[in-house]
Amino acid sequence: MTKRDFPRMHFYDQDFVDVYDRAWSLVQDCWDRNIEDAAISGRFFTYPGSRTVTQMEALFSSFFLVYSNRIYPAHTSLDVFYQRQEENGAIRAEYDIKSGDVVRTAENPESVGIPLFAWAEFNIYHKVSNKKRIKEILPIIDKYNAWLDATFKAPNGLYRTPWQASGMWNAPREGTAYPVDFNAMMAVNVLYMSAIADILNDKDVSFRYKKQYFSLKTRINSLMWNKTDGYYYDLDQKEKQIKVKTLASYWTMLAEIPNEDKAEQLIAKLQDPMFFGAPHPFPSIAASERAFSTKGEAYCGSVFPHLTFIVIKGLERYLRWDLARECAIRHLYYVLDSMNGPEETRKTDLYEAYLPMGGGSAEPPAYMPEGVVFPRPQYLAFVGLSAISLIVENVIGLTISLPRKTVDWVIPNLEIMGVENLSLKKNMITILSNKSGRGWEIQVESEKLYYFTINMLGKKKKTLPIPSGKCSLLIEKL
Repeated sequence: MTKRDFPRMHFYDQDFVDVYDRAWSLVQDCWDRNIEDAAISGRFFTYPGSRTVTQMEALFSSFFLVYSNRIYPAHTSLDVFYQRQEENGAIRAEYDIKSGDVVRTAENPESVGIPLFAWAEFNIYHKVSNKKRIKEILPIIDKYNAWLDATFKAPNGLYRTPWQASGMWNAPREGTAYPVDFNAMMAVNVLYMSAIADILNDKDVSFRYKKQYFSLKTRINSLMWNKTDGYYYDLDQKEKQIKVKTLASYWTMLAEIPNEDKAEQLIAKLQDPMFFGAPHPFPSIAASERAFSTKGEAYCGSVFPHLTFIVIKGLERYLRWDLARECAIRHLYYVLDSMNGPEETRKTDLYEAYLPMGGGSAEPPAYMPEGVVFPRPQYLAFVGLSAISLIVENVIGLTISLPRKTVDWVIPNLEIMGVENLSLKKNMITILSNKSGRGWEIQVESEKLYYFTINMLGKKKKTLPIPSGKCSLLIEKL
């Protein structure tokens, strides 16, 4: 099998393949920032021209760099932050590349970032299968979590942090003392800390984090859930709900905090045009909010790829694969709209954010009053999640775990699609569905044995050992 630089995607709509290829072509511009005499050097991901490295970009980029066939290691950007951990366990949200100093703001004086290291490392582990790394980083992020508890955990069991720490810098969340997204992120983090401890068979650490997860889950449900509105809200300093519906609440689904009934109420709002069911899913605040702008105006209505990614991953937790895929495809078509147009005016930019009501090639991707640089073009830290991760995981439908030697393929309908030359550590695989004279078949090629699970239209599910070499599987025979 011939090794290629990046895995090749196959899909009946060539535009999706083009946006996938375009995203990979931009990674080099975000990599290997070499500033003379810089305190921070090496291989890490940041926005081209930026003088800082941010925790948010490092974390989100890891979720698509895992598919680069190890050309761009997903972990090296995270190591930049681990290497700067302070004695008290603190890891800051942003550092100046030249000086190495912490970047602080009036809104976020502690420079606290989104606490998702455990989730990112768990995902990297299943794509790379490096158990030694998991063992090395567990004490680092354990100490980091202890700092978060000591600095931000309030007597009520919730975390009191600046709501700007999650990145929604101009969202209508004034007065927020206990942000629903940061607290849900902490629930995600401790849940995956427990999972990492399980990988290492450390039962004490696993139990400690499971206990913390269920405690936090209980507090979020009891204090932040509004039974009448069917929604999770931020809290002010007096623990009173701030009744502004933002997409921040959907982090709770990623953390598996709502029960089935609550999840159904949240999912219904994703499909309701009065809330988040805009033509381009999902605006950052509900369409019913006073601050909502059809022009986007950053977090007052723009569609952000990283938030869309979080909502879609939350839908997966509740087995809504059909809705997750439908929304991923709709989102990608709007991303494509901003790239495509008449030949003479065609653009190839992938933006930080997009219009909630959609817009053709003649429309801007999103809008912000003059004087604010927004949306940033080629902002791969966010849009790479759409153009790469969502295409692999939700449009094509592949879920990969190297430690388990498994590839799961959820096929919602019979289409020409698949992946070619995807590296599973030292094993290059190809999985393609196609129609032949014998009917629909899946062509499989591999260098080593692995286990392949096919979930066909929710009606057929079968796990098969795939030997080395080439073989084909007839759908009707499964």
